[in-house]
Amino acid sequence: MVDMKIVFLGTSAAIPTQKRSLSSIVLKRAGELLIFDVGEGMQKNFLQAKLGVNKKMKVFITHLHIDHCLGLLGFFQTMSLLGRTKKIDVYGESRLKEFINQNFHIINIELSFEIDIHTIEGEGIIANENDYQISCCRADHSVPAFSYCIKEHQRPGIFNIDKATKLGIPKGELYHKLQNGEDVIVTGKLVKSDEVVGPKRKGRKIGISGDTRPSFKLRNFFDSCDILIFESTYAHDYQQKAIETFHSTSAEAALLAKESNCIKLILTHFSSRYNDPAILLDEARDIHANVDLAEDMKTFYVPYAV
Repeated sequence: MVDMKIVFLGTSAAIPTQKRSLSSIVLKRAGELLIFDVGEGMQKNFLQAKLGVNKKMKVFITHLHIDHCLGLLGFFQTMSLLGRTKKIDVYGESRLKEFINQNFHIINIELSFEIDIHTIEGEGIIANENDYQISCCRADHSVPAFSYCIKEHQRPGIFNIDKATKLGIPKGELYHKLQNGEDVIVTGKLVKSDEVVGPKRKGRKIGISGDTRPSFKLRNFFDSCDILIFESTYAHDYQQKAIETFHSTSAEAALLAKESNCIKLILTHFSSRYNDPAILLDEARDIHANVDLAEDMKTFYVPYAV
């Protein structure tokens, strides 16, 4: 089993407030940090959350609006000053590489670690590890933008120790082989994996919208997420404003989550006009039963499905 938690470092839209910093979300999984957007000054909350300076790290930028990407420069420099040595993989649209390289050149930033910038050319899988993959889908925003999904591969089924003992299978390497789907020979007899191991279990799926209008494409992309993190810039009475600025309301986020069969919805990216976004939560809960509000420094643990 792999622990997974989501830490919100910034939850405000466009303008920081006394309680909310600009957009940044960290998914911590098995000692790796997956960071989605880096709003200005995010390194302060990053350090406060004690997430680790020299962890394996991937950074995904949803789009090149300054409240989502400007913090990259300060974050990288802070990591360097604190002695980071491991490479950071960075993913985003084609202009992201120019943005980083030009600013590094002008400001004369030199880092203690390598940055590997991956240009996203289209939709689909953009990162594939042994036990999970990350894919992207085009969002509907005023500039080129992407939404992301983290999907774990299927886990092995439950190992029946009692049955393995009755079959005379010694603990150790043979248990491991059977758990991973291999058949083994025990005292001259073939033991098939499915005799002692149950059916494979689904992994977890997390969706992150970035800034976007809801769309049919995103409904399909986020299908059956365990947790969907969706922007909720406005309440329903600002519906027209949301349309004009290519953002979403809390009601729209909830409807998309419901239609996508998402188990839990977490709202974020709140307009600074809402000192208390409880109205957004209430509107969303009228549509989807399992909704929560993101707060700066708030952590959500992601359990496996039962």
